[in-house]
Amino acid sequence: MAEIPGEKLALMPAAHQPGTDRALAARQASLQEARTTVYRLSQVLEPHPTLEGAAEAFLRTLEGANRSAATISAYRADLQQFVSWLGENNAACYSPTQVQRIDIQEWLTALSRAGLSGVSRARKLAAVREYFRFLDAHDLLEKNPTTGIETPKKERKTRTYLSSDEYRLMLSEAAGSPRDYCLLQLFLQTGVRVSELCDIRLADIDLKEKTIKVRGKGNVERVIELGPKGLQAIKNYLPFREQVLMYSGNAEDHLFLTENTNPNKHANPLSVRMVQHLVLAYRKSAGISKKVTAHSLRHTFATYKAERNVSAFQLQQWLGHANLNTTQQYVHIGRANARKAMEQTEL
Repeated sequence: MAEIPGEKLALMPAAHQPGTDRALAARQASLQEARTTVYRLSQVLEPHPTLEGAAEAFLRTLEGANRSAATISAYRADLQQFVSWLGENNAACYSPTQVQRIDIQEWLTALSRAGLSGVSRARKLAAVREYFRFLDAHDLLEKNPTTGIETPKKERKTRTYLSSDEYRLMLSEAAGSPRDYCLLQLFLQTGVRVSELCDIRLADIDLKEKTIKVRGKGNVERVIELGPKGLQAIKNYLPFREQVLMYSGNAEDHLFLTENTNPNKHANPLSVRMVQHLVLAYRKSAGISKKVTAHSLRHTFATYKAERNVSAFQLQQWLGHANLNTTQQYVHIGRANARKAMEQTEL
């Protein structure tokens, strides 16, 4: 049997790797597994590795590169959709080597006709591009079929945010639940993404220093200062959280947990979908007619900070934007609102 490159460099157990924690060892192991899979694809299945097999190898390299779980999940879904579409529309295409540029272009056209926005199509194309770039880098392609394909134009989104009266109504509706009130306050006082909020652990909160640590896109960590309202909301919620854990009888370090009435059922971390449903429920109970999502609360935070002349650089740090241009959009909104207020209050 042919020797697989890299097997001589097999990882030592994590306990015998000086200065290397378990997370790093796991990433290295994932990379090793991906390299092994790529080698087998090239040796056993060459010249026609399957689309699905190559996709699995690609996704494992993302795990090894410490890409976020959300990114890997999105890439997996996009690639599965692409492979499924190929199976339905080009049954003869079962290997990455058989995919042509026209296949990808027709897939993008089908997505457009199905009503997907330019933003969504651009994201899906990015996943497919990275997939074929990975195969090309491992010499599993003669030609990269994504070369020369233009990225769909992204529509300019209308950013929905709440007025002060609207978000106060939502907070008033949530006042009877320390957890939900704290959840809404953290959105409004820190501007975190919904996935970041769901991932907050107790160890991420420093009540003494009045800060909270969040993990953003690409697992990049940032520290956000807590104001009096956000800090007090957390302090009020923590005793209720302890009661939930005592009732359920399990240990859990996530900040936001499900509140079960069944003592035999463990308290679990709130999921992104659960939080989205909570925000929708409070929007409806507050009588707010505009479409408001969890992300709208992030927009509300950023817009109000921009209106109060917080610099784009500071906003970028709080929001965790990789590109300052994304943050500048809030600055422009803030200036437009300030101009409108000046006109309306002209002497």
